[in-house]
Amino acid sequence: MLTPWIPFEWIVALRFLRQGQLQTLFILAGVAIGVGVIVFMSAILAGLQANFIRRVLSAQAHIQILPHPAISRPQTSTHITANQTELVEAVIQPPAQRTQHIDQWQTIVSQLRSLPGIAVISPVASGPALAIRGNSSRGVSVIGIDPSLHYAIVHLDEKILRGRSALTGTEILIGTDLASDFGVDVGDKLRISAANGASSILNVSGIFDLGNRGANKQSVFVTLKSAQTLLALPGAVTSLEVTVTDVYAAETIAQRIAQLTGVEADSWIKNSAQFFAAISAQSTANTAIRFFVGLSVALGITSVLVVSVVQRSREIGILRAMGVSQGQILRVFLLQGGLLGLGGSMIGCLIGISALLLWQHLMRNPDGTAMIPIVLNAMLFIVTFGLASITGLGAAVAPALRAARLDPVAAIRA
Repeated sequence: MLTPWIPFEWIVALRFLRQGQLQTLFILAGVAIGVGVIVFMSAILAGLQANFIRRVLSAQAHIQILPHPAISRPQTSTHITANQTELVEAVIQPPAQRTQHIDQWQTIVSQLRSLPGIAVISPVASGPALAIRGNSSRGVSVIGIDPSLHYAIVHLDEKILRGRSALTGTEILIGTDLASDFGVDVGDKLRISAANGASSILNVSGIFDLGNRGANKQSVFVTLKSAQTLLALPGAVTSLEVTVTDVYAAETIAQRIAQLTGVEADSWIKNSAQFFAAISAQSTANTAIRFFVGLSVALGITSVLVVSVVQRSREIGILRAMGVSQGQILRVFLLQGGLLGLGGSMIGCLIGISALLLWQHLMRNPDGTAMIPIVLNAMLFIVTFGLASITGLGAAVAPALRAARLDPVAAIRA
């Protein structure tokens, strides 16, 4: 007599799987390898993508809000004769080259803080200037920041090679290449002269390396108030740097900011279109790999169960003659597919985790850090585990329907 907590379908399904041990082991191995590949490739590509994003966005804002460029207005020149005035030509006169600033930026900041998805907003005052040391001079870009806000966007404090990242009104941070050109170090003085004639003598408090030679030569950082004074921008800013909680939603949020405030908002997706296209192509390739691996797993389960139906046609006919319903036969083979997918996905997840830990241990940079930082995300395993189980169940539908529709008399005589 069957115990009430073990349904008939489970007993038959498990017995069929035990009888075909070799087939069961092969399909479990196939499912496990497929799931292991999906887990390994997904984690590696996700880590690679996150590493690229981190390297690119740790040195720039997700969204940059800029003032609208000055409009070039056409001017007409005329020629006056004795009888009439003639229009000779229209000349487009470019506007005077001066630092543009954002009007009423404090109001815009207040509006941005009400938008969902905004993480940090940092005002910046920047402009061209001349760095002077003795008889040497270099053109630089002076960037005035509020360190407490800006370091949450651009992790400049993590890129300091010598000195400290703290800034006061009499201090400046310079790049390692500019420091090498001038032969200065922490504690030395540097004169910064703007185009308007204003100049300041500042102490070098820190030397950074942004990983870009051009930026290390041209970018210097001072406090926001120092830059506003030097660039003749009393209380004004030239841009607002914004970070968002979801970096892939930056363009959508930038468009919403532009509509709300009327300013120009450029996201990193727009400014780095080629890089974003490469990231998108990588995600598409990852999805394609998972799809085809999952398809091969499903076909493997289907083929094994089809063979099982053919081999057990007589047993199925006898069961049907004993009063077992079509629905029960259907559930027997669906259970087999589900159990194969479930068992294979569990083994595959363990294989994937082991391969990832081995990869992280062996593949190292010369300095000993991981070549590709990998985070074992529990959601990856949960989703893979669930999809593999569902794939096994779906792969069993066709064989199960075939088994349920067998004619008992024909099956027994076969």
